[in-house]
Amino acid sequence: MRSHSLTNPSRAVSSKGSTLALYALTVGAFAIGMTEFVIMGLLPEVAADLQVSIPSAGLLITGYALGVALGAPFITMATHKMQRKALLLLLMAIFIAGNALAALAPNYAVLMVARIVAALTHGSFFGVGSVVAAELVPKEKRAGAIAIMFTGLTLANILGVPIGTFLGQAYG
Repeated sequence: MRSHSLTNPSRAVSSKGSTLALYALTVGAFAIGMTEFVIMGLLPEVAADLQVSIPSAGLLITGYALGVALGAPFITMATHKMQRKALLLLLMAIFIAGNALAALAPNYAVLMVARIVAALTHGSFFGVGSVVAAELVPKEKRAGAIAIMFTGLTLANILGVPIGTFLGQAYG
């Protein structure tokens, strides 16, 4: 199987390397999906912990959505000359930093900022990740590679969010 590297489509990488890279993209998609959606099942707990109303806690969902909408074009314009692998690593570092800040957020305002920071990477990750996934495999398998990457998002919704909601409700 001939596949392409993350930074140079003309350079072949091993099948094992391509598979590992594709699964790394899938895990990234899973993490982003969890971050986006798990809060929906935890709104009463978040509201109680932060001493805000449930509708105010619901604005954390809106804040994330605005971060996605604003982040995708901004990040794309700001990073269009970066190598794709480096860009994906940068996006995940920002995403992790946003989630770390969210985990440590002492109040609603910090949590809102943290969710927006994490969301800024969302659109660019899926855009660049799709291109990279397609480049990892031969031309006839590109759609399948993109589907594998997006399986992470699907699994986040059907498995991750319910499990995350259960854990959040059970353990705070």
